[in-house]
This record gives sequence, C-alpha cells and structure tokens, in this order.
Amino acid sequence: MKFTLKDYQEDAVKDVLTNLKKAAKRWHEDGDRHAFSLTATTGAGKTVMAAALFEALFHGDDNFDFEPDPGAVVIWFSDDPALNAQSHFRLREASDRLTLSDLVIVQNTFNREKLEAGKVYFLNTQKLSKSSLLVRGHDPDDPGVESDGRQTIMPDMRAFTIWDTIQNTIEDPDLTLYLVLDEAHRGMKASGGNGGGEKSTIVKRLINGSGLVPAIPIVLGISATVERFNAAMADMQDRATLPNVVVDSGKVQASGLLKDTIILDVPNEVGQFDTVLVRRGTDKLKEITAAWNDYAKQQDDADTVAPLMVLQVPNSPDHDEIGRALDTIYERWPDLPDNAVAHVFGDHTTETFGSHSIPYISPERVQESKWVRVLIAKDAISTGWDCPRAEVMVSFRPAMDRTHITQLLGRMVRTPLARRIPGNERLNAVDCLLPFFDAKSVKDVAKALMSGGDGGEDLPGRRVLINPEEMKPNPAIPDAVWDKLLSLPSQSLPKRQAKPVKRLTSLAHELAADGLLAEAGKTAHAEMHKVLNAARERYKAEIAKARKTVLTVEGKSLKTDLKTREMSFDDFLEAADFAVIDEAYRRAGRAVSPDLATSYSEFLAKSEYEKDDLEAALIEARVTVAALGLVPEVKDYLEAEAEKLATDWLTKHRIEIKSLSDERQEVYRQIREMSAHPMDVDLAMPTSWMQPTTVREADGTEKPLPRFERHLLCAKDGMFPEDFNSWEGDVLAAELKRPDTIGWYRNPSRASQDSLGVTYQDGTEPKIVRPDFIFFAQLPDGTVAADIVDPHGTQFSDSIPKLKGLAQYAAINGEVFRRIDAVVKMGDVFRVLDLKEAPVRSAIDGATSIKALYESDAAGNYMV
Repeated sequence: MKFTLKDYQEDAVKDVLTNLKKAAKRWHEDGDRHAFSLTATTGAGKTVMAAALFEALFHGDDNFDFEPDPGAVVIWFSDDPALNAQSHFRLREASDRLTLSDLVIVQNTFNREKLEAGKVYFLNTQKLSKSSLLVRGHDPDDPGVESDGRQTIMPDMRAFTIWDTIQNTIEDPDLTLYLVLDEAHRGMKASGGNGGGEKSTIVKRLINGSGLVPAIPIVLGISATVERFNAAMADMQDRATLPNVVVDSGKVQASGLLKDTIILDVPNEVGQFDTVLVRRGTDKLKEITAAWNDYAKQQDDADTVAPLMVLQVPNSPDHDEIGRALDTIYERWPDLPDNAVAHVFGDHTTETFGSHSIPYISPERVQESKWVRVLIAKDAISTGWDCPRAEVMVSFRPAMDRTHITQLLGRMVRTPLARRIPGNERLNAVDCLLPFFDAKSVKDVAKALMSGGDGGEDLPGRRVLINPEEMKPNPAIPDAVWDKLLSLPSQSLPKRQAKPVKRLTSLAHELAADGLLAEAGKTAHAEMHKVLNAARERYKAEIAKARKTVLTVEGKSLKTDLKTREMSFDDFLEAADFAVIDEAYRRAGRAVSPDLATSYSEFLAKSEYEKDDLEAALIEARVTVAALGLVPEVKDYLEAEAEKLATDWLTKHRIEIKSLSDERQEVYRQIREMSAHPMDVDLAMPTSWMQPTTVREADGTEKPLPRFERHLLCAKDGMFPEDFNSWEGDVLAAELKRPDTIGWYRNPSRASQDSLGVTYQDGTEPKIVRPDFIFFAQLPDGTVAADIVDPHGTQFSDSIPKLKGLAQYAAINGEVFRRIDAVVKMGDVFRVLDLKEAPVRSAIDGATSIKALYESDAAGNYMV
C-alpha cells in the first residue's frame, strides 16, 4: 500500500478478510453462498480499505496473517460508469501492488471465456442492460440476435456474452468469484418497497443468478448506508450471511480525515438574501484562501491548498440569476482569474450565465484542477464525488431540498491534507451559506450532518454550528500561561493492532528521512539482532526443542494387508525438505517481522555459520529463525525490547521532532499511537476556534450565549461565549473568583491536538476522557500553575472507569499540576475528589459505586 492505514481501517480490513476466508472455504467445500457488508461513514476511505483487501486477497499479507487466494477474481459493480472510473483511479492511487493490468474496466468489446484470477473487473448496470452488446445473444428470444438457421450468430461475432463469462468463472473449481457492490444501497430495493426498475432487477439477477447462470458465491456490499442491501440479502434464498463489518464513525472522525466543524450561515430573517450571502461566501473564500497561504508559508510548504466555492443551483436553474451571482463574486474579488469558474451540469457543454461563458469539467477532475475556484453544480454531483478543497458552499436550493444540500455537503467533509490542522479549527471546517433557509428549517440540515447524512448515530467530535464566531488567542493572557498549557502532558489512545517491531522500523525510517538519526534502520535491526541473540541464550532449551520440530516431519502411514484386508497405521518421522523449512521460516517472519527475519538470517549466515557455502549457511540460519518463531517467549521478549527502544528514541528526539512541520509531526504522532501502551503526546497551540454565539430555546426563540472573560481564546471583545449546564457554570464562576486565577481553558471534547486527553480502560477497550477545564494561577514566586478541574458526571456507566483513568494520570503527572480535582453536585452540595492525594486514588481504585465514593471520607466539600 502507498498509504498507511488508519487503525480503524486496519481493523475493518482484517475483519473483512476473515469473512472472505470463511466464505471461500465454505463455498469450495460445501457450495454454500455468503453475503455481508462493510459499513463506513462518508469519508472513511472505503476505496483505500478495498485496495488493502485486494492486495491481501491476491498476494497475501503478513500483517493480517492472510494467505493469498490463488483463484480470487473480483467483480467491482456500481450503477454508474463515472463511479467505476473514479474507483479505478483511487485503487491505482492507493495500491503499489495492483498494476494497471490487474484493474480491468469492462468495455463493450470485452470477450473472454472466463474471468482471470488476480484481477478486479469493473462492471456497471448499463453494461448488463438488455441493450448492451455484452449481453446480446444470452437470451435466445432476443429479437436483435441473428441466426443462420442452425445456430445463433452473436453480435460482433462474439464468442461469449458477459453472462457466459460469469457462469464459466463461477463453475471453474479453481476460481473464487467475489462480487463487491460499490455504493450498495443504490439500485437495491428492500422487499415490500416500490420496486427498483431494471437497475434493481439487474443487481438481483447478478447476485442470485438467472437461468443457467448460477448465483455469485460471495457478495460484499460497501456503502455508508447498507440497510437496503442487508434487507435484500435477508430475502435471498440459499445465501447465508456473515457478520457485517461496521466501522466506528467516532474513530473515523477522530482520525483527522474528516473536517471537525460544519458552519451553517443563515439569515436571521426570512427573505431574499442570495446576493448578500454570495458576497459573504466570496469573503469567506478569500479569507480561507489567505489562511491556507499563511499556513503554507508557516510550514514552508510549496503545495498550498487552493480552496474553492461550490454554487449549488436548482435542477432547472435561471442562467441569468447564476450570471448575477458570478457578477457579485467578481465584484467582491476582482483578483479572481477570469477562467476560475467551471460547472458540472449533465449536458457536458459550455454554458452561458449572463455575460459569463463557463466550461464543463468532469466531477472527478475538480480536485486536481486547481484553476477551478468556483464550481457551479446541481445535484448529480452529490454521489461518488468528493473534493476536499471545496471549503465554501452557497446553495440556491430552497428549504425543501435539504436532502440534496446534505448529500453535497457530505462530499465536502474530507480534510484537504488528509489530516487535522493542529489548533486551527478554521482550517478544519467547511462553510455552507443558505440564503433561502431560516434558522428553523436549517435545524434539519444540522441534524442530518451530525450523523454524516446517513441517518445513523451522531459522529462524536463533529460539530454543526449556525452563525458562529471565530475565537483567536486572547492578547490579555500572559505568554507564561501559553507556555504552561503547551507543557502539559496529554495522552493518546494506543493502537489495537500495534506491532512493536514494525513500529520501530517505521520510526527508524522517519528519523533517517528527517536527518535526526543517521542509518537508523541499520541501527534498529542491529539492536534487534542483539535482542534475538540474547533470547537464544535465555530460551536455549525451548529453541532446541523447536528446532527439532522444524527439521522433522511427523505423520502416519497406512498399511493394508491384501489377504486379511486389515488396515493399520504406522507413525513415521522424516527429515524436512527445503519447502517445509521455508514455510516454517515464513511463519516465523510473520511473528517477528519479515524484514527482521531476513536481516537476522543474513546476519547469522555471515557471522555464525559456514562462510564458504553461503547457501547452506542461509538455510541453517532460516532453521534457527523458524525455531525462534515457534517459541512464544521469544516474540514477547523481542516486542518488549522493540517497544522500549522506540520509546527511548521518541523521547530523545522529542524537541527536534517538535521543530518539524505539522505534516512531519503528524507522522510521528501516528507512530506514537502505534504503541500498545498509552504514550504522552504534546499539545498543539490553539490559534482559531469557531464558537456558537446563540442558543435556541424550546419555544423556538434564540438568545445570546453567556460570555466569559479570561479565556485563552476570545472574540474581538475579549469574551468567550459558551453554553454550560447550571452546575458547570457554578464551577467556572467559583474558579474565576479565586484571586490568583489569571486564565482558563475550555478543553475541547473532540479528538484534536489542542485537547488534553487522558486514557482509561472501559472493560477491555481503551478509551479517552478529556477533562472540561484547565485553570491557570499566578503563584507568589511569579510562576504559573495549572489546575485540572473536571465537573464529573455521575449518571453514566463509565464514571468510575474515567475516574480511575484520571487517578492514574494524576499518579504519573501530579507534579505538573497544582490541583487535579473531580467535582460533582449531589443535591445542593458540591463534592470534590483531590486526585493528587494517594489515599483518594486508592479509594477510587477500589470503588464500585460513584455515589458512595463521593459520599465517603475520600471526598471533601468543594466551595462555590
């Protein structure tokens, strides 16, 4: 893969491969057919996951411990040729093992007896319709098929229809046909619905088979919305279902691939505000362009993001009205080039809008065509297209068209650099201006966007803000406070599939690439060679026993007496041949890392075994490595030492890493998170937040949010708007009354680099809690102290696990803070647990009731 998979992507790929392996085994052994789905919210990187799937399916993958299927054939099916073309491009973009010849777009000239193993074939609904040349001749009643009186004459003298090809592929025992339905909800209609027309019939015929064509053995539906697919699969006869693979949308949002904030800009009154908001949208485009330019200069990055604005118009637009909008844009931004506008209308021709002649551009080319700064679109662009640099949208759609608006916005939520910009929410946001909406009707849009527009649960960490205000660093806050904030230790979630040796070699590669540690790769492997040498001494007996296992093959031979017809089994023991040794060596490579297995074999061959016969020495070395892989203690010891060395290097080079660009720091942050244990990470400087300024009451009226002084970020008036529940506000008021308080920080609840996180264990799953408040005090000696004060909810089932995580954090990092307090309101009384006190932490460790804990002597009264 050209891309490093996010942890949720790795988990999903592993689970899908497990299903595919089961399905293939059951198909070949019992003829059972299976189906399941991969569900992930828009922007999760479904095509990247698919690329990893196909690489493993065709070539195997040591990281997933997956053997290749030599007969694997994949049909990638969608209802849109443009969608297939885009998927074809993205698979090539993501994979370094899938060649152009492995990815076949099926054209009308396609003519094969059967599909070829190791290839992905792209098919769409139109290619299977009755009028397609690919199917002509399969139906003997087709009036368009000629006959010479003896046999059917196929169109274009074709030997096989596509249905013949599919049938022959399924019936070949050496092949396994996998069907991947892209955007699986499209073209699928649940039973009892209104029917799906020819598209639905084609998809179901493909899945279920028809006439002589058998049903496809294995079906995988990929989509953000797979309810229809799942319902349709449940109605299919003779097809079992495997567990669906569902990607946690919270992990997708936390990954940084999706923008955190969607800003909805609507008029405060009902009326025609299109010209006003077009001007405002143009101003936003100018502002975000300047912000990206400044960021590129700050990062010394030549590849600057060129944001664009989408003008969304009705399906039957008024061309003169669009022309007036373009006039407004150019009046507001005279420096915008004359050729900076394009459209994606279905006519594919140059369109005239007022005095402007605007060319057509294919949707999938918009992202790479940086000259496009304003894009005119209807609704056909809403599916199968995404443009991360689309940062502003002005929609001329009326309120009744909110579905089209949310669909298009759903294509604009990917982050332009595929990562979160540290501390800058303005660059992690997308703006949508809705001239024909009022504040009431926009609420439905906000609700849909919170769930990714797919009707599922809200995406944790995503915010949809209506008419917010930008917060900048507060000039009244002393520099010492900022220095203190940035020195506070934060924690990241450990990566579930972390492999310490792989993590170490990845770190070595990056350190060498940045010039921080010369020949780090060689050094890492040399250190691991020492570890393996030590392991050979420490576990000498176990390794000797394993070595015998590698070198011999045990089995039973069957003997039959022809006279008595009696059968007996005799044990036999034979020396292993090279193929057996090589297989054991490959298994060991998966355990200790294939690269390390190779380098250690070469090291042993040159240093310990016969040097005059290198081939024999390498075989001997591989036997040793294979034996090491059979001793679990060796792997545990090796991984512990690899984890230790990686941690030492990250600590030693921490300051140098902080001096690198955000992009490079993000690489090291991901390596830190590959640890099997929580690791401290640095907080990023917050430079831009977007805050709501009003709250809507139950009766529909709006009122301004309370505004507070001394926050580290503030509006132009020096105040910070925030909506607290009553007792959170009481805690804040109490802390601000303290005479030594000089600043406070509303710790973001989202997974951003400017949010202080603390890990905790909820059952077997590691999670993260983000304390609500950090207060800063001026001490008598002139230094600045930091206090964590967390209004701790008692109504949730994870209250005690969170407290335990905070207590463990306090035990490790207590000296960094003056106070670490967990506060609750019980009746009319506020109670506090001082987590810096060892007896309090001990009481938390043994607690089973949050209420009893706060009522015990371990807690005290908190003064408000």
